[in-house]
Formats: sequence, C-alpha cells, structure tokens
Amino acid sequence: MVFSGDLALVAACERRIVNAWPAIDKLMMDGWVVRLAGGYSARANSASPMLPGARLDAPLLAVIEATYRAAGLQPTVRVTPLADQSVDAVLAARGYRQRDASWGMIAPLTPGPVTTGGVRLEGSASTEWVRGVSALQEGSKRNADAALMEIVGRVQLPAAFATLVEGGRPVGFGMSVVESGMAEIGSLVIDPAVRGRGLGRILVQTLMGWAHAEGAQQAYLQVEETNRGALALYRSLGFAELYRYRTMVAG
Repeated sequence: MVFSGDLALVAACERRIVNAWPAIDKLMMDGWVVRLAGGYSARANSASPMLPGARLDAPLLAVIEATYRAAGLQPTVRVTPLADQSVDAVLAARGYRQRDASWGMIAPLTPGPVTTGGVRLEGSASTEWVRGVSALQEGSKRNADAALMEIVGRVQLPAAFATLVEGGRPVGFGMSVVESGMAEIGSLVIDPAVRGRGLGRILVQTLMGWAHAEGAQQAYLQVEETNRGALALYRSLGFAELYRYRTMVAG
C-alpha cells in the first residue's frame, strides 16, 4: 500500500477508534489489536495494526484466525498504512479477499456556534437512540438493538449521542467521542424519506460543534469509498483524506 501521509496521525486515529467504538473483547498481539464483538460491525470484529510497520507473519495470522473461528466469526484483517507492505503477500497466500475499502478523513475544528437545528444530544446511548439507529441500518445490522448496545454502551469517554428530530419524529442519528484533543464521528444515519434536504449536514455540524466545545481540535471519521454522497458532504465540511484502508476476509 503506497502512502505518503502522516503515519503518526494515522496511528493516533486508529488508537482512538479502539476506545470510541469498543469491542466486547480485544487482544493485543505483536503490534496488532484483535477485536471481537459478536459479529456486529467490521471494525469491532477485525484485526488492525496499531504501530507503523506492523508485520503479520504466517504463525501470527494463524493465531488470529483461530481466535476468530473459536468465536464463530470469519477471520477479518484491516490493512491500513500502519501495516508493513509484506502483509498483502501473507494475506494473499492464505486466500484472503477484499470485502470493502474505506477512507479515513480528518478535519480541523474551529470555534463557532453549535448548529442545533432540532438535534438532541445525550451523554450516553439510550434505548431510544439505539432503536432509532438500528431501525435505519441495512443487512445484519438492521434491528440488532442488543448487539449495537453491547458496543456503544461500553464507551467510557466523553460522548454525544445525537438524535435529529423533525416534525416531532426522529429522522437522523449520529455520535461523537472525544479523546485527547480528537473527536471520532460515526454511526451517522438518516431516514431515507428525508434524505437530500441537508439534514446530514446539520447532524455532523452539531457533533463537530459539540466536540470543539469539549476541547477537541480535530475530528476524524471513516467512510466507505463507494459512499460518494457522504464523501462529498464531509469534504464540504472541511474533511480531507488522511488514509485509505482495506478490509480483508478469509476465503
């Protein structure tokens, strides 16, 4: 993977993601974090490099694979710029295939009024917030309330769980977690019936404003590279590409 950006900043984001989106269990293995959360969320159920130049030889990969299979999960590896270039060959030799590709993006946070626009913020994940997010998800994440709460209920850092209300009805959701001057923004979902009206912008701006008020100087997020609408929105809000990563799964 060719990369010419700031590896220290990539590592800072990746380390914070572990706390902002907690797995149920995690193991540290030779510069990698192996995370397990019952299969809900690729990030919380994958192995990720934590240090620049992290290597992944065949014996270590075998241990990671055994860990996931013992938990009834498909072995999954996130290949970020922190991984040594040899990781691609190791995964290829074991028959791994790419499931998806994503961007890590980052933006400066500047002083300014918080745009509320009907957004309600809570300091912890309520059952109502979880129900709202879960109902708008797709695939296996849809209506998986208990699995989502297992993750967001474990957040131990300052957090904001946002609900956007229009006409008395919740139509959008998101969250942010602040750690050491940086804020992760995620779980952004908008009811399809009201998309295209700028509500996603209001939601993200509100979370960015909250994060700045909490002392964060930068916000970061991750988005699939095929989500062109979201990429355009984030760029318009000052987010720039920091790095790209691939999610690889065992064949």
